[in-house]
Amino acid sequence: MPIFHLTWKSLFNRRTTVLLTLFSIALSTALLLGVERIRTEARNSFANTISATDLVVGGRGGAIQLLLYSVFHIGNATNNISWTSYQEIASNPKVAWTIPLSLGDSHQGYRVLGTSETFLKHYRYGRKHPLELAVGTPFKDLYDTVLGAEVADRLGYRLGQEMIVAHGTGQVSFSKHSDKPFRVAGILKRTGTPVDRTVLVSLEAIEAIHVDWRGGAPLPGVHASPDQTRQMDLTPRTITATLVGLKSRAAVFQVQRFVNEYAAEPLSAVMPGVALQELWDMMGIAENALLAVSWAVVLVGLTGMLTAILSSLNERRREMAILRSVGARPWQISLLLGTEAGLLSLSGAMIGVGLLYGAILAFHPLAEARFGLVLGLGAPTFQEWILLTLVVVAGIFVGIIPAWRAYRLSLADGMTLRT
Repeated sequence: MPIFHLTWKSLFNRRTTVLLTLFSIALSTALLLGVERIRTEARNSFANTISATDLVVGGRGGAIQLLLYSVFHIGNATNNISWTSYQEIASNPKVAWTIPLSLGDSHQGYRVLGTSETFLKHYRYGRKHPLELAVGTPFKDLYDTVLGAEVADRLGYRLGQEMIVAHGTGQVSFSKHSDKPFRVAGILKRTGTPVDRTVLVSLEAIEAIHVDWRGGAPLPGVHASPDQTRQMDLTPRTITATLVGLKSRAAVFQVQRFVNEYAAEPLSAVMPGVALQELWDMMGIAENALLAVSWAVVLVGLTGMLTAILSSLNERRREMAILRSVGARPWQISLLLGTEAGLLSLSGAMIGVGLLYGAILAFHPLAEARFGLVLGLGAPTFQEWILLTLVVVAGIFVGIIPAWRAYRLSLADGMTLRT
């Protein structure tokens, strides 16, 4: 107890330097824990980009490629699915619902996704959150469109405005469906998923804008007006992919095998959770690099604490000598210095936890709204407790250096005036 009392008095006497050191350690700890929590939650959010979907079905190809173009809208499909094959999959007795997806067009760099009303009804993200409209209604007319939040914000669209869809997926397109403009019927709430960067239209609308096109170009001398297309049979011939929800998750391998062995055409069915994990593992290098930078910041904070204690050690030689003269032993002097380092690292770590929770409380709504990142305010996880313990232990080990030097100081050295 006398050691702790003396340590407190000593720290209070040097409170300005101590506060700066505490602030440095606290910021380092908050950054380290913040990166760990963001890393964990980002992994969870990434894994839940699409949830409650049991299978993603597309043309024969790799699992990651299928996931990228169907869910993240990156790249293009190697093959499409015929409408007949889609209907046969949808009619499987083990299938509860399907969401057809048709890609290939864009609007100012944003993907246009042809789908059905089941997309808004069954698509889930995060912890099985449904899609919600911020304003407007789902597409009812053939040329209605529902915009993702980012599309509406970046391009400044409001309800009732007209927009032109371009053929192809490039940022700049010279082939536009100018004769069949769409009307903004609804705008979705922000989800932090690729849906925010998507223009939703009906499958029939995709067919309608292409009835007088072949091979990616308009047919010469052929033109179908918007009113004429409304009278046509707009049943799709092919789609890009489909999301499948099953009546029972126990049947996922049976349906997957049914699709992979489908005789009519080569198809692939992948479980999105497995493919997402594979994709995340490919980005593990960046994840580890970010964690390494955080540990480097913690090392800088602990080095600052070591510098502060060592720089004050020469100034405190007379203090040490006086303590020795009143009966303090060398090991007690070294224990005093070690206790100071331990208290500084422990206090800095606890303050860092407080800073982390304050930052989460302040930025949680923004992180969820903009990035779909749910930062919980729950107790530190087991991994975070390990990191906290490592910070405190590292601080104690750093304190061994000045403690060892204090132990080596003799009474005569402390009482000798240096010139």
